[in-house]
Amino acid sequence: MDVLSLIGLVLAFVAIVGGNFLEGGHVSALLNGPAALIVLGGTLGAVLLQTPMAVFMRAMSIVSWILFPPRIDMARGISLVTGWSATARKEGLLGLEPIAETEPDPYARKGLQLLVDGAEPEVIRSILEVDLYTQETRDLRAAKVFESMGGYSPTVGIIGAVMGLIHVMGNLADPSQLGSGIAVAFVATIYGVAFANLLVLPMGNKLKSVVQKHTAYREMLLEGVLSIAEGENPRSIEMKLQGFID
Repeated sequence: MDVLSLIGLVLAFVAIVGGNFLEGGHVSALLNGPAALIVLGGTLGAVLLQTPMAVFMRAMSIVSWILFPPRIDMARGISLVTGWSATARKEGLLGLEPIAETEPDPYARKGLQLLVDGAEPEVIRSILEVDLYTQETRDLRAAKVFESMGGYSPTVGIIGAVMGLIHVMGNLADPSQLGSGIAVAFVATIYGVAFANLLVLPMGNKLKSVVQKHTAYREMLLEGVLSIAEGENPRSIEMKLQGFID
């Protein structure tokens, strides 16, 4: 679990609720169903309108990365590549075939299979780079779905505020109706701004950082596979790939 994400999420909302309490407010004052419906429904509707189905489904499938990001161990990856290099040096490239058949990472498996097939380094690079950039683009587009939510929700919150004020103006003669209208007006604005800045924008940025780590790991694998194809010494490969560790 990404502990920092959990701490940040809890701290942000505790700060808002706690600050409201210290100012003499009540939690119930921040709870408003119509305002939540306007902000959440309007934001989701706008995002669904602009987003292709495949991108939206990918965004939903990787949202768990916020708290449970895939484990990316660069040092272990370098150790694996170095081991592949040693095997290829002792047994030839065909010695990598059993390793390729049991490799769980599809990207690494494809690279190993290309080595076993005797592909030229230029061919290996072109094939693996297409895979790398395609996956990176796909995941970055998914992360931007949450950035889009962060762009729309404050504006939808303002719409909710205007609707609440319209309700207030239409009931000036009935003081009993003024309170609910004013509540929707101000709470909708809070929901819109808080939803954007405390939740979906940080989520989008967190997902982009995870995607960048994935990309760096695949770039390391690509360089390692190319070095094996070019017959470099395992020790030289290890020293080269150490540069990917930040």
